[in-house]
Amino acid sequence: MGHLLSKNGYRLKKRTCKLNHRKKKKRNCFLQGPCMLCFIVHSNSSGLDDDSDHFETSVNGSAGRHNSVTGISVPGVGIGAAAASKLAERYATLASPDDCSKFLLNSRELAIWESQGRSLLSTVPAKLIPPSGLFRTAGVSVPLPVPSCTSDCPEMVCKRKCSEVQRCTPCKQPRCAFATPDGGLENGGVGGGGGEASSHAETSHCHLPLCPLPGSSSSSSSSSSTPAVGCCGPDLQADSAHTSDSSSPCSLHHHDDGQAKDCDSADHLGINHLPSSILLKVLSHLTVKERCLCASLVCKYWRDLCLDFQFWKQIDLSGLQQITDELLVKIASRRQNVLEINISDCRGVHDHGVSALASQYPGLQKYTAYRCKQLGDISISALAKHCPLLVKVHVGNQDKLTDGALKKLGEHCSELKDLHLGQCYGVSDIGIVALARGCPKLQRLYLQENKLVTDRSMQAVAEHCPELQFVGFMGCPVTSRGVIHLTALHNLTVLDLRHISELNNETVMEVVRKCRKLSSLNLCLNWSINDRCVEIIAKEGRSLKELYLVSCKITDRALIAIGQYSSTIETVDAGWCKDITDQGATQIAQSSKSLRYLGLMRCDKVNEETVELLVVQYPHIVFSTVMQDCKRTLERAYQMGWSPSASNTS
Repeated sequence: MGHLLSKNGYRLKKRTCKLNHRKKKKRNCFLQGPCMLCFIVHSNSSGLDDDSDHFETSVNGSAGRHNSVTGISVPGVGIGAAAASKLAERYATLASPDDCSKFLLNSRELAIWESQGRSLLSTVPAKLIPPSGLFRTAGVSVPLPVPSCTSDCPEMVCKRKCSEVQRCTPCKQPRCAFATPDGGLENGGVGGGGGEASSHAETSHCHLPLCPLPGSSSSSSSSSSTPAVGCCGPDLQADSAHTSDSSSPCSLHHHDDGQAKDCDSADHLGINHLPSSILLKVLSHLTVKERCLCASLVCKYWRDLCLDFQFWKQIDLSGLQQITDELLVKIASRRQNVLEINISDCRGVHDHGVSALASQYPGLQKYTAYRCKQLGDISISALAKHCPLLVKVHVGNQDKLTDGALKKLGEHCSELKDLHLGQCYGVSDIGIVALARGCPKLQRLYLQENKLVTDRSMQAVAEHCPELQFVGFMGCPVTSRGVIHLTALHNLTVLDLRHISELNNETVMEVVRKCRKLSSLNLCLNWSINDRCVEIIAKEGRSLKELYLVSCKITDRALIAIGQYSSTIETVDAGWCKDITDQGATQIAQSSKSLRYLGLMRCDKVNEETVELLVVQYPHIVFSTVMQDCKRTLERAYQMGWSPSASNTS
């Protein structure tokens, strides 16, 4: 009956004489859903023994044949529309599944049904609801107590061959399943869920197996004498045993069904189905404020993810004015193993909160608290006492900080490597010296406008901290006598000597000669720096890449010397140097092979037309002037979607 939807059924009558000599082929089902027409149960009826002999005779080569079940004589040449109509009438009288199982079609009748009867099966689904014994599971044999069946296992054959047709989307219903005695559906393969099975159990309908079974459609005589075995049965034939699972029809349908379920499940997948490691990586790009006030409110799962310990190893609370001592203590009591915390601009945090925080985080390594003017020595002393592993302390712009806190750091924090004390006006040489002696691993030290720090501090730092790489004394009352001690720092790479009141050229040249690893030198706001000093720097600074000369007493000669003698300098900032002209800007651009940035801000003797020409001639160099910076800013604004009309409307 399933062959009514066959694509190649008409060719069967031309091939019947050759089917006995051909190798059996697997036929894929035309439909990919739970087909209601995909099998026929061939059996020898015990009540039809008299007609079976006549049926076998007709199969073995008689001119006409008689079907003992349908009662229709089939001429040797073929049957017309009248015979097909009689087949339909006979089929319409079938009232039970047992009668359907006895409804047999031979090869010529198949051709009749396929050529004449394609529209005769409007009631097929209701007719072909088989008994529960017809179902099997993959790899499991189920007894099939079909009435009047003498064979051990009936043959279930899909008569349709359409391997070249593109498969349609598989149905979601379970396949290769069998009905349990209580009317439910037992899942035997890639079947559906329990809800689907229970719904079908209530309607007393069973799903038919989709798997096309290798049968004896190639031999009509063998179908009546030797029962074939289904693809899910226990007695597989020898030829099917040698075929791979991936090439068998059953496995193909199981594979298609698995793909369908994967596609269906993928349609319903959300972001929460991603692995937690991926979601944690996504959430790691958010700030603490975004995680706490936005992401954690999405659902409980996201809240748990936002509380993951790796997010709380680095706590950045900078700028959150609602942070108080109580909240900081609560955070400290719930989070463990915090390595870094930033409370910059948190004006509600006082020494008590920081002390409680330090007592809870003995493994704290980095502490940042810029512009927390309410904090004093108590907080730093508590951190030094409870957190001996501190490697970074940035406490710039804290007026209440004194030498006592620096002494505590020197006593307890021998691992300290990075210290920022800019604009801490209560710090003096006493604290810096004590710190330098207790922290020999110090690598970065930045002081800015510390009016009580003198040459003594610079000498102590150079003697006790040989690993220093970054040194900054911007605006401190140090002189060349203190700066000369920096020549002992052979690992020095960055030196910031901005606005040093008493700094001579000889000291700077000596530091450049001795510190061979120096890559960045900032001499801005030093009127004593002249062309000769810059020329020596260009010649001796073999590793120098950045040179800042803003508001220094230099001319075109300094720029020309940089272009001629330096092959490493990439950044030169000569802004506010009133004696720089077009000649100096043009020659350094022409002669320097390494230059990538030239700052000419407020160099009034440099014409804008000259700069425009240099921009065209040397596109690899960024020229910084008022007009050029405005153009770049406007270009970035356009790239980000800004437009003048939008500005006017706003």
